[in-house]
Amino acid sequence: MKVIGITGPTGAGKTTALHVLRELGAEVIDADAVYHALLRENGGLKSALVSAFGERILNGVGEVDRKALAREAYPNRLPELNAVTHPFVVEEVDRRIAAARQEGRSVAIDAIALIESGLAQRCDAVVAVLAPRELRLRRIMARDGIDEEYARRRVLAQQGDDFFRDNSDHTLENGVKDTEERFRERALELFRELLA
Repeated sequence: MKVIGITGPTGAGKTTALHVLRELGAEVIDADAVYHALLRENGGLKSALVSAFGERILNGVGEVDRKALAREAYPNRLPELNAVTHPFVVEEVDRRIAAARQEGRSVAIDAIALIESGLAQRCDAVVAVLAPRELRLRRIMARDGIDEEYARRRVLAQQGDDFFRDNSDHTLENGVKDTEERFRERALELFRELLA
């Protein structure tokens, strides 16, 4: 059983790479989805966030409002947000890795903050998926239905390509001239090798 970490900035093509890993039989753990579930279900995380950012991050029924939290955190307080949330996410990811291990399945961990959170240390290999900034910007605007200003803030709040290259074992480049199929073929070749 192997644990493969997938990281890189938003809009680079991680979803395509993860589809390939699923096809190869890996259990995909989406750290962002884990985080969102924890926001809804984990009282300890909610309390820690309110303590750090105030009750203005809660909606009318006392749940964490992700957009309000994002307004408070991006970009200047992102390290503080990560310091609060990462331990909760890592604990849940560890639980899911253990469950997959019991089933004899390989795991792919999808996390933008794979390296910063400490999740990379759980991986047999870390793969960065990268694409040019302006291409990523256009993709996330279309994908998430957000305006350019908000998309640019999200992109600028993330680590640069050199950080991902320097802290990964492998890099999958998803360039302007790449078709999804060409990128997918390169991902398939790499992941077959890593899971062998």
